[in-house]
Amino acid sequence: MTGQTTISATGPGDKAAAAPSDPTPSTGLRGHPWFTLITVAVGVMMVALDGTIVAIANPAIQKDLGASFADVQWITNGYFLALAVSLITAGKLGDRFGHRQTFLIGVTGFAAASGAIGLSHSIAFVVTFRVLQGLFGALLMPAALGLLRATFPAEKLNMAIGLWGMVIGASTAGGPILGGVLVEHVNWQSVFFINVPVGAIALVLGLLILRDHRAENAPRSFDLLGIALLSGAMFCLVWALIKAPTWGWGAGTTWAFLAASVLGFALFAFWEQRVKEPLIPLGLFRSVPLSAGVVLMVLMAIAFMGGLFFVTFYLQNVHGMSPIDAGLHLLPLTGMMIVGSPLAGAAITKLGPRIPLAGGMAATAIAMYGMSTLESDTSSPVMSIWFALLGLGLAPVMVGATEVIVGNAPMELSGVAGGLQQAAMQIGGSLGTAVLGAVMASRVDSDLPGNWTGAGLPKLTRPQLDAASEAVQVGVAPIAKGTPEAIAAKITTVAHDTFISGMSLACLVAAGVAVVAVFVALLTKRGENAEAGAGAAHI
Repeated sequence: MTGQTTISATGPGDKAAAAPSDPTPSTGLRGHPWFTLITVAVGVMMVALDGTIVAIANPAIQKDLGASFADVQWITNGYFLALAVSLITAGKLGDRFGHRQTFLIGVTGFAAASGAIGLSHSIAFVVTFRVLQGLFGALLMPAALGLLRATFPAEKLNMAIGLWGMVIGASTAGGPILGGVLVEHVNWQSVFFINVPVGAIALVLGLLILRDHRAENAPRSFDLLGIALLSGAMFCLVWALIKAPTWGWGAGTTWAFLAASVLGFALFAFWEQRVKEPLIPLGLFRSVPLSAGVVLMVLMAIAFMGGLFFVTFYLQNVHGMSPIDAGLHLLPLTGMMIVGSPLAGAAITKLGPRIPLAGGMAATAIAMYGMSTLESDTSSPVMSIWFALLGLGLAPVMVGATEVIVGNAPMELSGVAGGLQQAAMQIGGSLGTAVLGAVMASRVDSDLPGNWTGAGLPKLTRPQLDAASEAVQVGVAPIAKGTPEAIAAKITTVAHDTFISGMSLACLVAAGVAVVAVFVALLTKRGENAEAGAGAAHI
């Protein structure tokens, strides 16, 4: 294939890199490391942006399409779930057929699915195309890391991953701001239409710049049973967590799906030890730093994504902000991630990942605790302090955990390692939304009846109480048309106080998760196999 480089990879324990089969330095655009970084950054930016840009659009989508709280959750969870289920398989596809091809297919499909969402007129179609977005996004995310790993020499790889992490962090945090501008000044559909021209730019750049690199001992077959077992196990886990508030945590159906998930993971582990070319060679997890990096990404995403889901409703529905004002109020979070990511990359290069990662998760825990103290009348400066601290804490984790996971994997498994890194983040995001959503629903169901009665409001029937609870979970006061102003004011107070009680508990849970992540971060260390890609291209 034209433009393909074959790289001899080292094993997990080897320190020295094999000589590349094509040691000639890249000239021009094709295969140039920094242009490659720019190209993959444009594609990855779409996927990261869509993880959070929709959070600001959720209230508008809910109102325009008459969606329920569960429907809104599925707009987010369907995307995360599709990414999480597919990322490792997509990484294996890149290892087998080349990361350039999978990246280009992913960019094209993601942009097309985004355009289809913008043309949808029902919540069912929105969720369906969000799932397709996730599937195509899964193709390009690990491919991007694989391309960087093969293109940059060892001494530049950490810097490249730091800049790559900065793009992801800035896009993730900047989603609410861009979403606010688009929702307020255009419509919620524009949140998705914007991906079409961005995808077209990434496709053109990819065709002109990206160079395919493959390891000599890259996989030659596919572990179809392993793919089915892992996908089924992850789906059952997240489905159980999402549906538990409706079914009940003690319901047989909930536990049946949880049991199916555990069984699926056990069967997957059993099968992977026996198949010739496993989907995930379990020997990868003999590396304690790599395993710690994966766990760290899951815990970070649970705290970050889960907490951010409710903050957008807090700003819009409790504080009454417009979408763009809500996005601007999150600017301290975005700004600190943009500033903190390159600084974190420099600190990790000098000190190693352990101290920056542990410090970042400690700052995240403090920030989530601070967010648990927010009230309906909390001032903007106070909110900004906690949002800025959260961004500062997340930056080193976005950068460092990626280097830990990818750098501790052999070259021929760079796609799988990239898939693991992104799957960990997406599973964490989905779990965070599901678990903290369940915490919110449980607290609202528990507190709302008493708060309603204590305010002297008319008693509600069970169906009325269920409907009111669903509205309060997103910070909306369930005020019927024609309700007297005095009664409406009481309902608003009850709704907002109950919502804040639920959000406070959810943020405390997120803070606890971040504290656990501090100790996990202490198990990480610098990647041992980054040298495997050195010399694939020259700067």
